[in-house]
Amino acid sequence: MATRAEADLHGQTVVVIGSSAGIGLETARQARAAGAEVVLAARDPDRLNAVARELQARSSTAFDAADMGRLEEFFADLPAAVDHVMLTAGGPHYMPLASMDLNEARKAFDQRLSMVLGTALFSRGKVRPKGSLLFVGGTGARRPGVGLAIASTLTVGMPAMIANLALELAPTRVNLVAPGFVDTPLSASLLGDQLEARRSELRATLPIRRVVVPADVAALAVHIMSNDALTGATYDVDGGQQLLR
Repeated sequence: MATRAEADLHGQTVVVIGSSAGIGLETARQARAAGAEVVLAARDPDRLNAVARELQARSSTAFDAADMGRLEEFFADLPAAVDHVMLTAGGPHYMPLASMDLNEARKAFDQRLSMVLGTALFSRGKVRPKGSLLFVGGTGARRPGVGLAIASTLTVGMPAMIANLALELAPTRVNLVAPGFVDTPLSASLLGDQLEARRSELRATLPIRRVVVPADVAALAVHIMSNDALTGATYDVDGGQQLLR
């Protein structure tokens, strides 16, 4: 049983889906530093290959995790049992009702839920007892707002799904990490030239007086993997963002 404050993943294998940038990349790095072997997956083959070389990955596979056929094939092709699977693929969806395309809205729901359920379903028999599945949600859409109907529904629904999966997949552990704003390439692409203003605002207002970065989320992720008393729970890592009005 892992009880030390410092994560120890020696002799274990960690699968990270969405590992070529941001939270997934940093989690793969920290898992490797904690002694794990890593199996990597992401959509961009060039970035993925570079990360695989950096981390001396056991293997790497380029595919879109929203493609259920490819996701199932990925797990079926794993050559041996693994200890932990982390899914970071997918991003937030902001769609005001006034301009909403219903087909796009349905697709957003389907892709997000299918990736989580598909990972849970297809990984059965591939994760060692007392290993874990770890998913990434968020805290930013817990409060209602214009354009957040989809994002907030998924945000509040994910903890219930994770709790149920933890019971159905036991003794495999299932948990959810819920970041607020994290300074990632995805955040940069969403905010564009407003990124620095958002950073400055958070540095001034967050209780921690700094912006949350991928390493913060990754450190929590690796701890959850190494602590085998944790399952069925949601762990916030937002620097106190949801405490602000």
